[in-house]
Amino acid sequence: MMVWIDAASPAARLKIFGLTVTERHLQALLRLDPKPSRIVIDTGAHEPAALGIPAEVTRRLPITWTKGAGSLDERLNPALADSGGDSVLVLDGTALADQRLHGQLAKSETTLAVFAPDHAENAAMLFLKSAAPVPAAADLASLARSLVTAGTARELTQQSFDGFIRKLRRSLPFYLFRIGDQEAAAKVQRFLFWSNYKGSTDLFTRYVYPPLVWLMVRPLAAARIHPNLVTLVSIALTFGAVPFFASGQWAIGFLMAYGMSVLDSVDGKLARLTFTDSRLGNFLDHGLDMVHPPIWYVAWAYGIGLGTEGWGSPLGYATIAILVFYVLDRLILKIYPRFFQRGFHTHSKMDATVRSFIARRNINLPLFLLGIVFGLGREAFFLISAWQIATAAYHGVRTFWILAVQKAHRNPQAKPAHVAADLD
Repeated sequence: MMVWIDAASPAARLKIFGLTVTERHLQALLRLDPKPSRIVIDTGAHEPAALGIPAEVTRRLPITWTKGAGSLDERLNPALADSGGDSVLVLDGTALADQRLHGQLAKSETTLAVFAPDHAENAAMLFLKSAAPVPAAADLASLARSLVTAGTARELTQQSFDGFIRKLRRSLPFYLFRIGDQEAAAKVQRFLFWSNYKGSTDLFTRYVYPPLVWLMVRPLAAARIHPNLVTLVSIALTFGAVPFFASGQWAIGFLMAYGMSVLDSVDGKLARLTFTDSRLGNFLDHGLDMVHPPIWYVAWAYGIGLGTEGWGSPLGYATIAILVFYVLDRLILKIYPRFFQRGFHTHSKMDATVRSFIARRNINLPLFLLGIVFGLGREAFFLISAWQIATAAYHGVRTFWILAVQKAHRNPQAKPAHVAADLD
């Protein structure tokens, strides 16, 4: 498959989280399997350097730069003639596309067009199964529309698009936007930011942290800071807080802990918004999320007197309980994905809602903070221990109900529903 990208418009140089639309297309193409055999980028009257695409991207793809003149069809048809009979994916360097669309179009067995859900955007993508000459057209959207009207192309609609994103635990319709000016770029930037939040997450991640994350992600993306560096800072704050918690130096401990909690949202957003997600980053991020809570709980217990009272005291038993049921809870949550290849909290709206306040770091941390502030640290710790037990019990009973009673893995009518967009 050959790819042709129209980057002739001056608007093609506008950036979204530090990347031009053309670079975003290239990043999406890098994730295709197999990758395109050839990519032709038409920059019109501009030099390729104006697009600011780093060499680390261009050297990984078979890119040819051209400087065409004339209408869309006058610049596209020579490339089609030179395609060697390959199918051609035609992209617009000013139309920011959902990266899932590139893969969907590339797998099509027929000529396929996709249009922006909001037709006022005047944006489209086009997959030409055969590289026959195209008729005159002012822009890609007009060309795609004429082919659909003529019956030579079919349209990809939301109804035929599987919008579930496993990493985000939610369904999201595809999107396609025209980036014609800085105002449009700013609007789309905010849309992308919010669309990268998970469909089921805790209350603080959803409602409290976003303004801070928004302020941090934009400059980090513009400076091309890799999210793994953010994760490393997060790791340092996580374990740096432990001795302060254990010695009862609560102010420093909580400052570091909340710094880590915010950065835990920043690195994921930065990775997804700038195409810099990696196996190492996922391992570090998810590994940290799994490992650090019980370490913090033990440190909290020592900070309120476990070292003096010992493990045989009520405080010691509460600490043991929270550790045991934390591990048990995590093990229970491993069962559901084996049957459905998705997270437990995507099964229904109820499960997504419960995820907002179950015993997790971002819920337990403010509970314990309030306890310390009001001189009720011990009571807060016992409450957190009880809440962890209740959380594990809910997940256990609910998993049993879904698999043993509903038999949802064998009953099409009881299969998991996509987490709706109105939860976000």
